Amino acid sequence: MKNKVFSLINVIGLTIGLSASFVIGLMIFYDATFDNFHKDGDRIYRVVTDFKAPEGQFYNPGVTLALKDAIKGNSNFEVISEFYIERPMKVENRANNLEFKLPKFAIFADQDYFKIFDYTFIAGDHTNTLNNPNEVILTKERAEKYFPNTEISDIIGKTLVYNDSINTTVKGIVENFENRTDIVFQEFISHPTLLQTRMRENIIRKNWNNTNSSSQLFVKLTPNADIASIKERFKSIATEHADEEDIKYNQERIFQLQTLNDIHFNENYGIYDWSSGQASKSLLKNLALVALFLLLLGCINFINLNTAQATQRAKEIGIRKTLGSSRKQLISQFMGETFLLVIIAALLSLLLSRWLINVFSDFVPKDLSFELFKAPIVAMSVIVLLVIVTFLSGFYPAMVLSKFNTVSVLKNHLAVGEKKVKLRKFLTVFQFTIAQVFIIATLLVGKQINYLLSKDMGFKSDAVISTFRPIGESGLDKMELFAEKLQSIPEINKISLGNYTPASFSSNTTTMTRIDNGKEIYGDIQLLHGDTNYLELFEIDLLAGRTRLNDTIKELVINDTARKFYGFNTPEEAVGQTLTYEDEALPIVGVMEDFHQRSLKTEIKPMSFLGDFYRGNWTYFSQAHIALKNESSDNLENTITKIENEYKAIFPGEAFRMQFLDETIENFYKREQKISKLLNWATGLSILISCLGLLGLVIYTTNRRVKEIGVRKVLGASLFQINTLLCKEFLILVTIAFVVASPLAWYGIHNWLQDFAYKTSISFWVFLISGLAMIIFALLIISAKTLQAANANPVNSLRSE
Repeated sequence: MKNKVFSLINVIGLTIGLSASFVIGLMIFYDATFDNFHKDGDRIYRVVTDFKAPEGQFYNPGVTLALKDAIKGNSNFEVISEFYIERPMKVENRANNLEFKLPKFAIFADQDYFKIFDYTFIAGDHTNTLNNPNEVILTKERAEKYFPNTEISDIIGKTLVYNDSINTTVKGIVENFENRTDIVFQEFISHPTLLQTRMRENIIRKNWNNTNSSSQLFVKLTPNADIASIKERFKSIATEHADEEDIKYNQERIFQLQTLNDIHFNENYGIYDWSSGQASKSLLKNLALVALFLLLLGCINFINLNTAQATQRAKEIGIRKTLGSSRKQLISQFMGETFLLVIIAALLSLLLSRWLINVFSDFVPKDLSFELFKAPIVAMSVIVLLVIVTFLSGFYPAMVLSKFNTVSVLKNHLAVGEKKVKLRKFLTVFQFTIAQVFIIATLLVGKQINYLLSKDMGFKSDAVISTFRPIGESGLDKMELFAEKLQSIPEINKISLGNYTPASFSSNTTTMTRIDNGKEIYGDIQLLHGDTNYLELFEIDLLAGRTRLNDTIKELVINDTARKFYGFNTPEEAVGQTLTYEDEALPIVGVMEDFHQRSLKTEIKPMSFLGDFYRGNWTYFSQAHIALKNESSDNLENTITKIENEYKAIFPGEAFRMQFLDETIENFYKREQKISKLLNWATGLSILISCLGLLGLVIYTTNRRVKEIGVRKVLGASLFQINTLLCKEFLILVTIAFVVASPLAWYGIHNWLQDFAYKTSISFWVFLISGLAMIIFALLIISAKTLQAANANPVNSLRSE
């Protein structure tokens, strides 16, 4: 209470650091504890597939359907279970006249699924599950949805109808997993039932060359399994079943074991509930570093201010020692004072954490709540953290204070040690180095994000809407009718039917070949399907040739990257040549300008623009792309309502789904925008803590030099000269911090930018602005106190002499 300003600075610094640590610690605990509750979870693995080719490495979370039979009987596997992910068009409870469209998290599972994952059965026979066709097991949540107001035990034996024709009998009800899990499935249809679906031929043939991400394989290893032996067996199986094309073009398939807890973090293979978002270990590490730095800044303030104030408490220490206090008792006293301040900061941090969880909503999962603090491991971690912070903040000042010589103190022969001054200077430089790194990183990350969002993608992206054909609707007639009806809406400029937009999260890749003077050029090429209006709507220009004559003719328009890849010297040379696709030579009739198919993290890939020449069997045209007129922007909501009304008139009862193209492009950079928001907060908080610490040191320094300031004023020193004298030492420290921070920030941002194929430059002006900004911040803080001291009447400071 005697040093309110210094105590407040210490509490604010520690509160900010602890609040960030609490929230980020909760996030790390939340993500790190996914799927850690399964019985024998350390022996459960998902089998996934990697593909290596000269073009790069590709990942698939699924496996070929043939793999399970190939590894049966291997002594390393205790249980092998395969399941197939399938989203039914609809499920009917006809007895109660209930219909449910597109239920999520349905799988076709075999009888071994429940031997790997330990569900609790609350109804039905758990010893004989999913052996026969047309059986289904439901979670309690899904059972209550399909059979409302029905006792759980009465649901057993009832019938559900899938996709109009597949009658299934409910054989069991299981409890939902109560803990955090990525195994999110809610209904389990017996695997033999797949023979009654469109997957029948695939199930019968079990083609080694067909790898579908929906075909999942889990294994439970024996306690003494030899993982090296399993990997070797996987390698030999892949080699045995490699086809001639794989060997010819140096392509390799690799089956991998993925641990259960890796599913939550590994973006290569993904999770089952995409809507919840994939966790990122690198992002969590960066968050942990931010929390650590903010906590260190708070601790540094404490050390700096307490050691700076040491001389003010010297007499107290001298008297305590004279009255018999040991050094150990003094250290305990000062550590106790520190712990008291840390406890106050911790209590404030707990209140602040609730608010921070909302501020960091982009990082925080929806079901992460403040209640996690009640978990024993979290509560214990908080206690340990408070002890560590108390030790870091209080131990060195306690050692300094308790070391004072009693005689020297009581005779007023006390000098500030050079080592202590150097330590304070070092810690101040360290503080401002961290703040400076954050400022530079914030500016450069913001510059890169602005570059990503403003760079011309090579096609029209503003005022373009895509509407999607209802899932389960396979024909083209209604989509053509929908496009025709849209023509009557005056706010619409152009309409095109196709599949994806030029930039999309989806892609369709195949291989095409060119024979050039006996030399075979073979490689992957992305396919884009659209009608003859497609290129015009998206304003994609042709470099040579023409677009296709109609929607079903077998002609290709390739992009300029594909033209270069297949060895054509000019766009004109490519026109009239052919590429072989599925053993058929297709003519190239045009070459279009390159555009970015994905985010600017990836390079432009070879691409071919095709029509709908498989229309007799199916259609690729699943989306209607709509370019709005510029003048319609003020009345956008009205225009969308008109489009939706036409959609619902043609597809009654179906949900209207649409997407703005510029929103799709913005979604490419969600993670970068999250990083930018994180850096903005980290920068602001680090500047706040550093400047508060600087203010404390300036207050202490000016208070110590108040008589010196009075003497200088009496001798004629100007206000500017006195202010310069007092500011100089601190500004030198801030400048040193800038010199240290610049190469560190450059190195970090340079490495981060390597993730982008197209990136902005690391401009010199960014460093200059950040350095000037930090100096201005520091100057404002320093001058606020030094000008007050310099303006004071020297009579007041000198009259006691």
